[in-house]
Amino acid sequence: MRVKFRWTSAIALVGTVFTTIVAVHGSGAAAEVGVPKIVLSDNSNNSNTARFIANPVVQPLPADDVPGESQKARLAAVSASSLDELVAAQSTSGPLDSQLHCLAGAIYFEARGESLAGQLAVGQVVVNRSTSGRFPDSYCGVVYQRDQFSFVRGRSMPAIRKSSEEWREAIAIAQIAHQGAWESPVTDALYFHATSVAPRWRLKRLARIDNHIFYR
Repeated sequence: MRVKFRWTSAIALVGTVFTTIVAVHGSGAAAEVGVPKIVLSDNSNNSNTARFIANPVVQPLPADDVPGESQKARLAAVSASSLDELVAAQSTSGPLDSQLHCLAGAIYFEARGESLAGQLAVGQVVVNRSTSGRFPDSYCGVVYQRDQFSFVRGRSMPAIRKSSEEWREAIAIAQIAHQGAWESPVTDALYFHATSVAPRWRLKRLARIDNHIFYR
């Protein structure tokens, strides 16, 4: 009798535990929201990587703690109220890559001493040519193309006085033109010449800025 009683008690205890478990799992969706599910991440590096999710969510991309140079340039362009302010906001003390050096060189030799708008217009022509499909596709290619810029001697530029304010200004304008951070008065220009000459070009004249006339 004692053996039968023990078996009966054991069976009753198991039944009680089972009933309790069923009751917990059946208490509604709210009880299941926090239960993580394993989902296999389908990626090329490891198809068996597991991640845990509670519910489908759309996660925003993390914001950069330190803005990149292009982001800084966009912020400067938004906050600048004039081209003078934007030029002043440019960093001109760091190393300059070869393409920006070519662009800045063209601005320096063709328009140094002119207004910032005039310098930007010259830089805009170089940028426009490099993306037009009708000229070389790099700033250096545009600048050193044969018989295009009178200051070029073969494949070289004259010496630049790199400690001068004119050179720093040319670098700043080159950066702005490269970034498209300020709209030039001659946005679509592909050609220009000095006002001291009068070539017979059958081109659309866009504007005169300082000592140059710009064409499309």
